[in-house]
Amino acid sequence: MKRVLSAGCFVLGAWALGAWVPGAVPGAVPGAMPGALSAQGNPADELKQKFAHRAEEIASRLDGVMAYSIVDLTSGDRFTHLETATLPTASTIKLAIVYELFKQVDEGRVRLDDTMALDRAKAVGGAGVLADLGTPTLSIRDYAVLMVRLSDNTATNVLIDRLGMEKIGKRMQALGLTATKLRRHMMDAAAARRGDENVSTAAELVRLLEALNKMPDAIALLKKSKESRLRRGLPSDVETADKPGELEGVRVDAGIVFAKSRPYVFSVMTAFLKDETAGERAIEDLSRTAYEYFSRLGAGALGRRLP
Repeated sequence: MKRVLSAGCFVLGAWALGAWVPGAVPGAVPGAMPGALSAQGNPADELKQKFAHRAEEIASRLDGVMAYSIVDLTSGDRFTHLETATLPTASTIKLAIVYELFKQVDEGRVRLDDTMALDRAKAVGGAGVLADLGTPTLSIRDYAVLMVRLSDNTATNVLIDRLGMEKIGKRMQALGLTATKLRRHMMDAAAARRGDENVSTAAELVRLLEALNKMPDAIALLKKSKESRLRRGLPSDVETADKPGELEGVRVDAGIVFAKSRPYVFSVMTAFLKDETAGERAIEDLSRTAYEYFSRLGAGALGRRLP
């Protein structure tokens, strides 16, 4: 049976994107008896409780909203806070596009080596390089690499139109990810003002990453070098398949961290940020704290670090 460690220490409500963001419900972490993780129990439980508390502290200190879902892929343990709150994904919605791309490749509807000349009508600003180029002819694979490595918004819009926004939405529905919605192209501020924001929840981003983990080519793409708050919290030699995102007042990081002997999924969404730098720092702190916990679990059942 999977154990759920719920890191809810304060009640916080916010109205976002036309939907009420639920507050965390105060409650004890399952298995935590005041002062009594005794010698009769599993010694690793104390380490688990300390990590849950530290994650909770990071969320509570942030001047804004932090939702997270961190899942141990070995035991199924979950550490969560506001994990079902619907929040903007920013560029992390590109995980849904990666999933649809490789599903259509598997179905024979798309070939990664197929080429397309860039339609300048799809060129937008923001992250990436394609907006500064002319009309290059690139493979679908190349557009995907630009979307993931540089978060290229133009490459993303090309892929949305090639794959079909409606098809991406239906694929998310088929996965049961009802809160994960791609509703606009990148840099479409008018659509965002209408309320057509791209959204998800920390819990659904975890489930999407778990689905992607069964697709080796997708994971290889997401492992490509990139800058992210998640990666800044990890040693340089630890692999992760991830996609960060950022908008005004919003920072998001979600990925699979391949910690030695103890891989885990890390999904953090922040919004209503007073200070975006503080939001980035909080995600980095949580990433570092999570890695320290899982790397020690992976070292051995009794806590000894063997060479």
